[in-house]
Amino acid sequence: MRVLVTGGAGFIGRHLAQSLLEAGDDVAVIDNFRRSVRSAVHPAARFFEGDIRDPAALTASIRGCDTVYHLAAQSNVIGAIEDVDYSFTTNVGGTLELLKAATTAGVRRVVFASSREVYGEQQILPVSETARTSPKNLYGASKVAGEAYCRAWGRGNGPECAIVRLTNVYGTGDSNRVIPLWLGQATNGQDLVVYGGQQVIDFVPVATAVRAIQSAAVADLDGPVNVGSGRGTPLLVLAERIRAMAGGRVSTVIEPAREAEVVRFVADVTRMRSVLSIEPPSDPLCLLPELWEASRSRRTAA
Repeated sequence: MRVLVTGGAGFIGRHLAQSLLEAGDDVAVIDNFRRSVRSAVHPAARFFEGDIRDPAALTASIRGCDTVYHLAAQSNVIGAIEDVDYSFTTNVGGTLELLKAATTAGVRRVVFASSREVYGEQQILPVSETARTSPKNLYGASKVAGEAYCRAWGRGNGPECAIVRLTNVYGTGDSNRVIPLWLGQATNGQDLVVYGGQQVIDFVPVATAVRAIQSAAVADLDGPVNVGSGRGTPLLVLAERIRAMAGGRVSTVIEPAREAEVVRFVADVTRMRSVLSIEPPSDPLCLLPELWEASRSRRTAA
């Protein structure tokens, strides 16, 4: 199968591209390197340096593709606040440009990587896909808009659209989310800063997320699917596990909560199991020891 991965040099995108190549797909990647590097692109992938807001770049990269995995986005809650225009034009405008290019190219299906941020703060946990979307921040709002465009476009003459709502994905190659940040800080003897301290987060290993995204390209989907572990990890528990690995040499520092961040979220992964045939890991933090050793090795090498 010939496929395109937008944002294929990003954290999840590079893992997805590698998995697709291992499955025998002909993989094209488009990325603008705003938050990634050229060396992250798999050497076996056909690479296009460009921006999804650029119709010409999309036309060149999508030509001949049967499926598109749309991961390119401003995917950071704080970043979306700091650069509102880029977040909107990329997450909403870029998605629209992609749908237009996919229609012209005759793409069969677009898999849209959405986010748990579309739900905002929910009173009932775990959160199922039938819960009302009520984003708490601009990033979540942009993903709600992207989903709406995908659904509306899919009802017309465009490609089918599958929507996966990712929770907090982590793993090798990530650098700017809480787990890699804290591991790096603990390795260097720096204290771990927690904003608020009441957070409960649904962490999911990147390999699980990638399998779910690939399955969404072929599954018979009717509506969005949550992709997570289905288990909530209090952020203070995560901090204690990292402190223990660091031999207790660092402390946890509580700072005031950040208003834009969702405090508690756990995904209902019933549909992920039944529709995508993906089983979440029994321990959502199963990668921590491996990532800790990798962080220590980098510090030693430096």
